[in-house]
Amino acid sequence: MEPVALYARTPLERLLMEQALAMAQQLEVTGNAAPDGQVLNQLEALAVERGREFTRQALEGALQRQVEDVEKKLLHAAHVPATVGGDTKARRRARS
Repeated sequence: MEPVALYARTPLERLLMEQALAMAQQLEVTGNAAPDGQVLNQLEALAVERGREFTRQALEGALQRQVEDVEKKLLHAAHVPATVGGDTKARRRARS
């Protein structure tokens, strides 16, 4: 199989690509080293364990990015100057 170049656009994409590659390599090593009759059991156990960790890291990375985006918005909102002389009171109703 020919090598394929993949490009991550975000830190999260990079992390997940690295984790997926590491998991694939670990599955290959484990499958090759497993004794006859134990290949499926060992690969399945590894896939479940690594899959949970992969999912946890994906969620953690995605949530962290959302937190950073909200913090940026709040920081920007804190630096927006208030309107000078703006009217904040409701207008009074005319008497009838």
